Amino acid sequence: MYKFFFFLFVIAASPFSLEAEEDSDSFAERWQARATKTQAQQPKWAVPMVSTFPMVAQVFRTDFTRQSPSAQVQNWNLGAGKGFNLIPFARTQVDVLIPGFVKHGDRTPDGFGDVPWLVKYRLFAGNERHHDYIFSAILSGTVPTGSHTNGAATNVLTPTLSGGKGFGRFDVMSSLGAGLPTSKTETAGRTLHSNTVLQYHASKYLWPELEMNSTRYIGGARDGKTQTFLTPGLVVGKIALHPENPKSRTGVVAGVAFQTAVTSFHTYNHAVVVSLRFAF
Repeated sequence: MYKFFFFLFVIAASPFSLEAEEDSDSFAERWQARATKTQAQQPKWAVPMVSTFPMVAQVFRTDFTRQSPSAQVQNWNLGAGKGFNLIPFARTQVDVLIPGFVKHGDRTPDGFGDVPWLVKYRLFAGNERHHDYIFSAILSGTVPTGSHTNGAATNVLTPTLSGGKGFGRFDVMSSLGAGLPTSKTETAGRTLHSNTVLQYHASKYLWPELEMNSTRYIGGARDGKTQTFLTPGLVVGKIALHPENPKSRTGVVAGVAFQTAVTSFHTYNHAVVVSLRFAF
């Protein structure tokens, strides 16, 4: 796996990369120039707290979630399967993610979850001066490295379409995807995921939002059931670490959200989500 990512970095910095800057001398300069040019062509919206998003981003992110299945039990997911979001090619995001560590509040064994991965390609977009819109195709998945109490029993592929439109300080993002196990579909079942985000740019650093996160189960033990959460949240940032340097991309972003189940069927009642991000 490490050899694959090294190869990816080498290709991204090579002359064959379509967006490489000819006047950049170093690997880091070419990478950063490409990321800056790619992100300048899309809306400058905050990355939502929970939902899949259509923008391509370059950030290291770690989340902490506390789920409450009942009043007596609280489960923690430390890391929540986040990690590096990278822009190795024009209009493309490749994620190098770390499985979260799940700590249960009952007698269920603790442990790491499955290894997640994601590749995103931005099909078309316009920044705030060019109609403020975006649409992307995403392929993500998980590798069953965790125990069955902390992950799936098989590989899962999740193709997703995600888009959004801005209206001044207000923007709307939506995504639709399907979780497709590569085996054991009779027991694992399939899922249909939909997310909608309503976001408002209240001030330079404040992005209040409301998300609706829904999952429909098809086949398996939960066949025919749907769970939906309403998730109000607040994202703060990006706070630049070197504001005196106009070329610097580094900054800090933080956020908090609270999920509440609004359907009779749900795998947990509510959850608190805290997100810490380092943009680069």
